[in-house]
Amino acid sequence: MSESNGQAPPPSEETAPRIKICEVGPRDGLQNEAGIVPTEAKVRYIDLLSAAGLALIEATSFVRPDAIPQLTDAEAVMAGIARRPGVTYLCLTPNLRGYHRARAAGVDAVAVFTAASETFAKRNINMSIDESLGAFRDVVRDARHDGVWVRGYISMAFGCPYEGDVAPEAVIRVANALADMGVDEISIGDTIGIGTPEQVAALCETLQTTLPVERLAMHFHDTRGTALANVRAALTMNVTTFDSSSGGLGGCPYAPGASGNLATEALLAMLAEMNLETGVDLEAVRAASRYIAGVLGRELPAR
Repeated sequence: MSESNGQAPPPSEETAPRIKICEVGPRDGLQNEAGIVPTEAKVRYIDLLSAAGLALIEATSFVRPDAIPQLTDAEAVMAGIARRPGVTYLCLTPNLRGYHRARAAGVDAVAVFTAASETFAKRNINMSIDESLGAFRDVVRDARHDGVWVRGYISMAFGCPYEGDVAPEAVIRVANALADMGVDEISIGDTIGIGTPEQVAALCETLQTTLPVERLAMHFHDTRGTALANVRAALTMNVTTFDSSSGGLGGCPYAPGASGNLATEALLAMLAEMNLETGVDLEAVRAASRYIAGVLGRELPAR
C-alpha cells in the first residue's frame, strides 16, 4: 500500500464533473473603467472570449445610461458580436424596462442583481432587498413566459463594508426567494473577498438543504489572495459553476488597492492541475486578456 500524502487523489475521468465558467469581464470587469471603452473593442473582446470556448459570457447590462455610462451601448454590443452556437450571452436587466430593451436586442439570457446586506442593497441599487425582489418578480415572470434563462446574483454573501459580517441566514433567505420566483441559477458573491474556505464550505452545504447544487454558482474576489482556495472549498461541496474575469479585470471599489475579480486564467490553470474539464482554451483566454489590456493601455492584475 502506498503512503498517503494527506491529499485526496484527483478525480477519475469517469467521475470528474465538467466545470462551467461564467466569464464576467465584458460587463463586471469593464463597467467601472473611467474611460469609455469603444463599442467595437467590447465586441472584439467578447468574440475572442467566445472563441476560447467559454459557454457563458456576461456581455453587458441594460441599465439607464446615466447609471453606468460605460454600458450605454448595450444594444450596439449585442448587435455587433458574432454569436457562436453553444455560447450563452448573459445581460443584466435590473428592471422590466431593461428586460424589454434586452429582448428587443435579441437577448435570451438575463440576470438580476441584489444583495444579502440591506445597507449595500440600498446604496448600490437604491432599493431594499425586498423592494429589489419585488421588482425582479416582474422580470422573471416575463422571462419565464418568453423562455428566457435567468440568473440571479447575491452580493455581499460573506461580509459587507457597511454592516460587517453577513449571517448565512440572510443569504439563504434571498437565495430561496430568487429560486421560488423561478430564477434558474443563483450566483453567490464574496464581493469584498473576505470569505474563508471554511465559511464557503459551510454556506454551500447549508444552501444545498433547500436548493439543488446544480442551481448554485460562486463568485469570488481575490482581495486577500484566497479566491482559489475558496473555489477548492466549493468544489468539495460539489459546486461546479464559478464566475471569473479574464485577466482579473474589474477592481473592488470597497477595498481600495486590492485585487478584484478572480482571474479566469488562474481558475483555468488550477482546474487543469486538478484534472477537471472546462472546455476552455487557456491560451485563447490569455489572448483576449492581452487584447483588452492593449485597449485599456495598462497591464491587467492577473498574476
